[in-house]
Formats: sequence, C-alpha cells, structure tokens
Amino acid sequence: MTDVLIVGAGPTGLTLACDLARRGLGVRIVDKAPAHARSSRAKGPSPRSLEVLEDLGVVDAVLAAGAEPPLMRKYRGGVPVADADPYAGSSPTPTEPYDRGLLIAQWRLEEILRDRLAGYGVTVESGSEVVGLDDTGDSVTVSLADDSTVAAGYVVGCDGARSRVRKLLGVPFEGETHEEQVMVCGDVELIPGVLDRGVWHQWFDEDGAVMLCPIPGTRTGWWFQASPERDAEGRPVAPSEEGFRRLFARHTRLPAEHLTAAALLSTYRVNVRMVDRYRVGRVFLAGDAAHVHSIAGGMGMNTGIQDAYNLGWKLGQVLRGRAGAELLDTYEEERLPVAALTLDITSERLRATLAAVKLPGGGLDTAAVPASRAPDRGYRWSSLARTGANGTGGEGAGGNGSTGEDRDGLRAGDRAPDAPCTEAASGAPLRLFHAFAGPRFTLLGFGPGSDPVLREAVAAHGDAVRAVRVLDRGADGPTPAGPADLHDVGGHARTAYGIARDSVVVVRPDNHVGLIADAGDPGAVRRYLRALDGAGQPDASHPAGVVDGAREG
Repeated sequence: MTDVLIVGAGPTGLTLACDLARRGLGVRIVDKAPAHARSSRAKGPSPRSLEVLEDLGVVDAVLAAGAEPPLMRKYRGGVPVADADPYAGSSPTPTEPYDRGLLIAQWRLEEILRDRLAGYGVTVESGSEVVGLDDTGDSVTVSLADDSTVAAGYVVGCDGARSRVRKLLGVPFEGETHEEQVMVCGDVELIPGVLDRGVWHQWFDEDGAVMLCPIPGTRTGWWFQASPERDAEGRPVAPSEEGFRRLFARHTRLPAEHLTAAALLSTYRVNVRMVDRYRVGRVFLAGDAAHVHSIAGGMGMNTGIQDAYNLGWKLGQVLRGRAGAELLDTYEEERLPVAALTLDITSERLRATLAAVKLPGGGLDTAAVPASRAPDRGYRWSSLARTGANGTGGEGAGGNGSTGEDRDGLRAGDRAPDAPCTEAASGAPLRLFHAFAGPRFTLLGFGPGSDPVLREAVAAHGDAVRAVRVLDRGADGPTPAGPADLHDVGGHARTAYGIARDSVVVVRPDNHVGLIADAGDPGAVRRYLRALDGAGQPDASHPAGVVDGAREG
C-alpha cells in the first residue's frame, strides 16, 4: 500500500508529489492522459509560488527556462496607443526576493517538476484513469479503468475542474458560468520578426480583441487569446486554425499568413466555482478540482501550488506518526477561505479589466494583482497561528476571519519573511529562506535568552526542527557562534519579524509563522511543537487534537 495516491499530474499534483517524496513517503501519481500535455496554458508562477519552487529545489531551472513579464502594448485600429509595465518601480526587497511572477510554458514547468520527482524515484503513471473510490476508514482503494486497483493511506484529487475524484466524492462544485465572457485560446506560430518578442501585444477593437504573448523558450511561439468569431445567431464559433488566422488579420491588420500554425485550440468560458469542503475522510481535493475562477490576475495554477504546499507537510507529519490526524483538518481550515478570497479578487480584477480595455490607455495590466494583496500571504485566522507571551499571534490579533489584508506588523499565520544574513562561522552570505529550506520546522532564536529554548527543542525533536540563532553582531554576549548561527545583516531579520526583545519564532515547514514567543516563555514553544511534532513527547498520543494542543497556554 502506498502512503499517498495523487490523481492528476499538473503543477498542483507534481508539487505535492515532490514535497511528499522528499519526506521519504511512498507516493504514486496517476494521470488519465496517455501522454504528457504540451499545452502552454497557465503563464507561470507568482512570486509566492517561486518561493515554493525554491524550497523544492527547482527555482533555478524554472528561472532559466522562463522570462520576466514583458511590457504590455495596447493597439487601437491596428496602431499602438499605449505601453504599460505593471511592475514599473517594483524591485526585490530584503524580505521578498521575488517582486513579480515569471512567464514559463506550463508544459515546461511540469517537465521540470517531473524531473525533480524522478530524482526521488517516482514517475507519473500516464494513461491511468480513476473510476472508483472506496474509503474504508483505514485506507482508500482506488479503482482504475484498466480494472486494476491501488491501495493508499490517503488520496488527493488534483485532477482539474472536471475532477473525477470530486464527482466520486459527491462534493458540489457551486458557482456560475459566465456564458457571455468567452475567449478562444491556443498556441500559435508566427513568422519570425513579425512582432517584437519583448512585448505582450494586445489589440482591442469594438468588435473584439486579440492578445499575443511570447512563449519563453521558443523562437516563434506565442500564446493566442481572442474574442471568438460568432455565427449568424451570435453564438461563439469553435476555434480553428483558419479562424485564428481570420481573427489575427482582422485585429492586427497584418497578413493572415503571418500566423503559420495553431495548436491546442480551446474555448474558455469564465467559471467561478468552488467546493464547500476540501476533505472527505481520507480523500482531499486541491487546485482546480476545488476552485476555478477568472484568469484575471493569473492565480489559478498558483492557488493550486499553494494548496499542495499547505497539505504536503501535514500529510507528512501524520503519516510519519509525528502528529495526530486532526492536523489534516487544518488544510481545509486554511485553504478554503483563500479560495473564496481568490474568487472575489479575480472577479473584481476581471470587471476592472473589461472596463479598462474600453479606454484609450487601458489594458491587461489592470488585471495584475500586487504581491502584497495576493491571497497567499498567510493564515492569521488559523488555529495553528498561536499567541505567545509577547501577544503576537493569530487569534488574539487578527484571528477574526481576516485574510491578512489589515497588516500592521508580522503576526503568527503570516508568510515568513526572507532576510539577508551571513553565516556566523564563515561569513558567507545566507538568506533566511535558505535556512528554512527542507521539510522541517525552523526555530529562529533572537537574543541570547533564546538559547535554552532552542536547545530544548532540538533535544526533544531532533532533526524535525532546525534551530537557528539570529545574532546581532557584537550584541549577543560572549557565547561563541555555532555552525547554524547567522548574523543579521543590517538588522533586516529583526525588523521583518518585529523583534524588540529576546524571542523565538517557530516557522512551519511551509514557511509560514506558527508562533512568535518571548524567550522567557519556553512553554509556548514546547506546547506548539509538541502539538505538531509530538514524536517522543510524553503526551504524543493524547486524544486531544492538534488544535486543542496548540491552544494550550
């Protein structure tokens, strides 16, 4: 029996598979498609997803294969009327190393993730269609179309908007389809040199639009999006290569034969739908299987990646016997509100974009969602966001269901900030994100008063935690620097974490702050870790759930 069966090998399923495989868990990933898709589809990872891909060890390959978002050029009547850069004036900061997303064809991102997964000895089982689920309470038996079965401890449906897993569970997919908001999409080839590949070209006319964005890693490939042709009754006409040529010529005023090929043609209708639960027994839903929305803002694939990153460490803790199964309930608790917020943001961005494109200078840049407003910033409302003796936490300070928009300083539940540091022993540069890397909890100790708390945590939890002292050069007393100690360059770490006195910060394996506690309150750290990593602790098998355990004190 495998630990986890993942159904669907898109970015969501592959992210989850990589995260579980690096934890040494038994993973199988199946996909009903007979071969890996070559569709460009989603245009690339967001800044937060780039952080996830960095933790998984693939960001360098992704950055090498992708490109920064290009300038957006708007045309009227075939004539350029405005250029826009939605990231003008933006740059990386000490706390956020990625200030913008990346353009990369989805097939290439999936290829990189499959290569990473293969390094753990796991390959995608293509042509494997799920037709049945039987959850016994102790395991799940999955029936495949070829009459074979797979037994798994848990199953995760990452199989898209038409999810077979969701349908087998009987989970409703409530929402609406906007039949009037229709596009035709595909990958096209243009004659080299016809258009500047450093620009995302957007033609908006009274009778429709065509948008062409260069596909990184290709010489002549472009993403094609357009208003569809319509028949005499006003119904959208199915996309075709010749239809794409007609749309191209009509809006660009360029010869139709400049578009030399079109593939992976599809019709896109705006669907705004989500499930009312992410878990049924031992089966979970993630990505488009749980939520779909407007493409405005480019959040679809990225929300799925975040789903996987949230669920992976929790499955790992439970399957390794280090936390009770109640921890898995926090997946829905944390991700369901994010899905609802994403639907709201993307719907609002779509409305704003449709209004903007009617103006002389308006364009798709209106759809860009600033990183500070992205719905993947944190989980302040979560039962895993705890308050320490310094009063900084989730429930007592912003844990009222807010999704983090009312930011007034770092709190438990928030995304853990990055910061530039140097290794105390060698002087080599090392970012906090590099200290976080890997499937474990990280404890940041600020000030000499944190030393006993860090030592106790390491003694109790071993390699499940990484203890890192963040030293203020010359201000941390005579204690010799250890190999895991870092010097806080410019005080960026202390500032980012809002540290005014000796404190300990517990960073979850998905790089969110779990607890910020005064160093004089070792019990807060002890209780928090015992609830989420109880192996070897006196009450590891206590029937009280993870939520109750985390709330002690």
